[in-house]
Amino acid sequence: MRDDELLTVPEAMARLKIGRSVLYDLLRTRRLASLTIGRARRIPAHALADYVQRHLEEAAR
Repeated sequence: MRDDELLTVPEAMARLKIGRSVLYDLLRTRRLASLTIGRARRIPAHALADYVQRHLEEAAR
């Protein structure tokens, strides 16, 4: 996985192994960063890694 890679919603769902509504909830609440190019939503690959890292740190507390 390249850090500068932009993922589609289905690709991000597959990598996190979560459903569409859960992913959109993470995007809506800004817990997962994304950008819009035209009408297309893209999630930077590093945003997935950041989200997982934050989630692990919270779980360790």
